Amino acid sequence: MDTVALGYVSGVYGVKGQVKIFSFTDPREAIFEYQPWLLGSEMKAVEVTGGRRQGKTLIASLPGVETPEQAREFLQAEIAVARAQLPEAGDDSYYWADLVGLEVLTTAGVPLGRIARMVATGANDVMVVRGEPDGRERLVPFVVGHFVTRVDLAAGVLEVEWDPED
Repeated sequence: MDTVALGYVSGVYGVKGQVKIFSFTDPREAIFEYQPWLLGSEMKAVEVTGGRRQGKTLIASLPGVETPEQAREFLQAEIAVARAQLPEAGDDSYYWADLVGLEVLTTAGVPLGRIARMVATGANDVMVVRGEPDGRERLVPFVVGHFVTRVDLAAGVLEVEWDPED
């Protein structure tokens, strides 16, 4: 099954076995719209019984989890969903899961490496590009039309306007 990670269980909340959620979705609460969640490395299908925002945190109730001890079993568990549950990405919009692993080239054709991961910042998303074979990491803003000049998911290539010496 083709899946996409939407977040992970980041902590335990309260005495009733609820869990804190770190969501990759935008807005963060949108993670609750996708059911069932596929939790952890075993991809256990779970229908969330409740979810809400609590300050800057998201809180979820999982079926059969009623104590903090039971909730701790899910700490750091990845939350994924079947890709088929997600809407198509719009023009110049991409799921991070589709970008990770793409080869990054400058507009002059100089290879910079591959996208190791994506990072959300206040202003814009940033690609962490890891060079091969040296392992050098570059932080390149993911701004389509400015730094990012072309994304070709089928070819596995992303082109950037970037100085290879930076």
